Amino acid sequence: MNHSVAGGTALTGEAEVLLSVRGVRKSYGARPALKGVDLEVRAGEFVALLGPNGAGKSTLFQLLTGLFNADAGEVRVCGQDMRVAPVRALGRIGVVFQQMTLDLDLSVEANLLFHARLHGLAGARARTRIDDVLGRLGLTERRGDRVRELSGGNRRKVELARALLHQPSVLLMDEATVGLDPASRRHLLDEVLTLRATGVGVLWASHLVDEAEAADRVLVLHKGELVAQGAPVELVAATGSPTLAAAFLQLTASTQAVEPA
Repeated sequence: MNHSVAGGTALTGEAEVLLSVRGVRKSYGARPALKGVDLEVRAGEFVALLGPNGAGKSTLFQLLTGLFNADAGEVRVCGQDMRVAPVRALGRIGVVFQQMTLDLDLSVEANLLFHARLHGLAGARARTRIDDVLGRLGLTERRGDRVRELSGGNRRKVELARALLHQPSVLLMDEATVGLDPASRRHLLDEVLTLRATGVGVLWASHLVDEAEAADRVLVLHKGELVAQGAPVELVAATGSPTLAAAFLQLTASTQAVEPA
C-alpha cells in the first residue's frame, strides 16, 4: 500500500527553512528503511517526528547527522548540501542521540571543553560559551562534578548543553528522553521548547505522543513513509480522534493517508 504525505498548514511569516529533506531513500539490502521522505524545519519551529519502533526514525537521524549517506534524495542544512559540503552542513547542527555519548569519568566542564575544541572554540571564547549554556540549563554548580555522579536527567541536560555550545541553527533530538523519569522528561522538553524564541529549529523524534502535544507541527512516520503532518489539532480533527494519541494510533494502523483539514 502507498501512503502519501499529507500537507500541513504553512507557517505564519514564512520563516527561513533551516533543514530541508527531499526525496530521501535508504535501504539495507532488500529492506527499505525510508521511502522518499520529504520534510523541513524552519527557524524557531519545534517539529515532532512521531513513529513507532521500526518506523525509520533512527535511519533518518543517521542520515541527518552524516553517519550514513542516503541512497537517493537531498539533505540541506541552512542551504548547505550534506553530500557536497558535509562539514559546513554538520557545523550548523547540534544533536542529542538516544544513547548517551558523554565520558562518565570526566567532569561536566571537561566534557564541554573537549566538544568546544572539536568546533574550533578555545580559551576565553569556549569558557564564555560554557558559562552561558550551564547557566541556561541550571548546571553551573555541577560543572566540576564527574558525569557519573549526575542523575539521568542532568546527564541529558549536559548533552543538551554540549549540543548548543557551538550555537547551532538546527537541533536534532533523537529519542532523547528514553530512560528518564516523567519529571525529567518534562523538564528536558520544556528546556528545548524555550529554544524556539532564539530562532533555533528543532526536530524532536519520539514514539511518546505526549511529547508532541506542544509541537508546532507533528510528522507521523510509519514504515519508512510520512503518512501525515500538521499541527496537533489538525491531525486530531482530520482523523476524528479525541486525542493526538488516538490519532497517532489510527494513522500508524491505517493504510490510508490522512490530510489535515
